[in-house]
Amino acid sequence: MGKLLQSALDNANFLSAEKNLDVDIDNLFVKSAIANDGPRMKRIRPAPQGRAYRYQRRIAHITLILAERGKSSEAVSGGNGASAAAPAKAKRRVPAAKASGKKKAVAK
Repeated sequence: MGKLLQSALDNANFLSAEKNLDVDIDNLFVKSAIANDGPRMKRIRPAPQGRAYRYQRRIAHITLILAERGKSSEAVSGGNGASAAAPAKAKRRVPAAKASGKKKAVAK
């Protein structure tokens, strides 16, 4: 977590210096910190008498979002780059019209 926080601070410093965004490094705080499960890598480990043990290497996705005190917008995000953006509106499905009860004539 320390390396991730340092990376986020470096990203904020880059934004303020190179991209000319108004970010006060001394005024930043951790707005959100999220840890989720990532993909699992399935591996095989040798076992006695020619057998094999299966195990899973677990990976975590950690997202850290920094913001400035006194501002409502997010300043910079670290981790896997995911931010807390609002989800897009889902399209409503319109049910298809029911077919009429008439039977079709069979061609001869």
